[in-house]
Amino acid sequence: MAYDFDLLTIGAGSGGVAGSRRAASYGPRVGIIEEARIGGTCVLRGCVPKKLLIYGVDIADTLADAAGFGWSIDGAHLDWAKLVAAKDAELDRLHGIYISMLDKAGVKRIEGRGVLVDAHTVQVGEQRFTAERIMIATGGWPTLPDVPGKELAITSNEALDLKSLPERIVIFGAGYIAVEFAGIFRAAGCAVDLVFRGEHVLRGFDAEVRAHLTESLAARGINLLSGRTITGIAEEGAARRVTLSDGSVILAGQVMFATGRAPNTKGLGLEAVGVETGSHGEILVDNWSRTSVPGIYAVGDVTNRFNLTPVAIAEARAVAETLYNDNPMSVFENVVPSAVFSRPEVGTVGLSEEAALAAGHTLDIYTTRFRPMKNTISGRGERTFMKLVVDQPTQRVLGAHMVGPDSAEIIQGLAVALTCGATKQQFDRTIGLHPSASEEFVTMRDKRA
Repeated sequence: MAYDFDLLTIGAGSGGVAGSRRAASYGPRVGIIEEARIGGTCVLRGCVPKKLLIYGVDIADTLADAAGFGWSIDGAHLDWAKLVAAKDAELDRLHGIYISMLDKAGVKRIEGRGVLVDAHTVQVGEQRFTAERIMIATGGWPTLPDVPGKELAITSNEALDLKSLPERIVIFGAGYIAVEFAGIFRAAGCAVDLVFRGEHVLRGFDAEVRAHLTESLAARGINLLSGRTITGIAEEGAARRVTLSDGSVILAGQVMFATGRAPNTKGLGLEAVGVETGSHGEILVDNWSRTSVPGIYAVGDVTNRFNLTPVAIAEARAVAETLYNDNPMSVFENVVPSAVFSRPEVGTVGLSEEAALAAGHTLDIYTTRFRPMKNTISGRGERTFMKLVVDQPTQRVLGAHMVGPDSAEIIQGLAVALTCGATKQQFDRTIGLHPSASEEFVTMRDKRA
């Protein structure tokens, strides 16, 4: 049978674009379908715009620390609307670059919503396109809890585009997105209430990391309302009246839900074609990103395996290498670094202490807490936390965790070491770079009792 394409991708986010370009570079005819702007969540509604706003508000720390270093800076203030406009201009530039990359790679762009008709056909509006293979890379989308008045709340999508700041904002959640936006809005001058069910933020992370960050967020002036949920939202004049599960009420200018994201699979025609999905709507795949239907693949957040942009890119490129370059490749996700751009920042790679114990390891644990050199003169009391999780019999380092400035940059380097199977003795033999925070990872000698 003659197909329109060798590979047809649904979704032009980071994974879809990377996989389509890689496949096209080996000669196949490739098309990509996108109903919104090309670039996807990371570039347009997630990592990139969020990090740009963080760069903007981080200047507040520099201003606060300046006096300790002899600077007098008067009259500084944040023009939030100007920061958002600068962010939007950069997103427009990146959107154009993504279009250019696809065009140069010879990938045909198709605008509209793609819906599966069968294992080799996708409907886009009034048109149908056929392909030998189909790759689904539609990502995820914010979810809203079933709370009365939820339509009065915003998600991270809208939070990135606020043209003005509320005096007070209530954020419901304690994951990546919740703590990152709590830090952004607090540094920008808003009063922030962070409402969450548990005792500490960042469920699923190492327990000591969670405790340290929770304490640090409180020290930065974020009002932590742990052990609670939002039970209702109502309008009260221009404000939002937020009722909590303990009966207390908060009046705020804005309410944001950051209670998770769901795989973006609704309306794709998966059921009709026979593509199996899980309890959260995620597409079920094997280690080669193959779905239950031969010829249909899925990568990235839509599979709900490891929802990070670099993983989606790696998975999509692995599909292209396997299918079109005679280079069978599967992405092993056991050592994946990640960062939470909270204030302070979190970086982590490998296993948490809890996950390592659950996997049956006997452990040596090394930790350190210290006041960064910069803070000694600035007067900032915040401390950095570092941790190594080590398998006792082999001395292999299973996990490295950090809360503090530059965590993401430091952990990326340690990810190489963990991928190579480095041992604690090899860490110990490494010469530290002085003076730096990173040297603490190779100078920890005393095991935690």
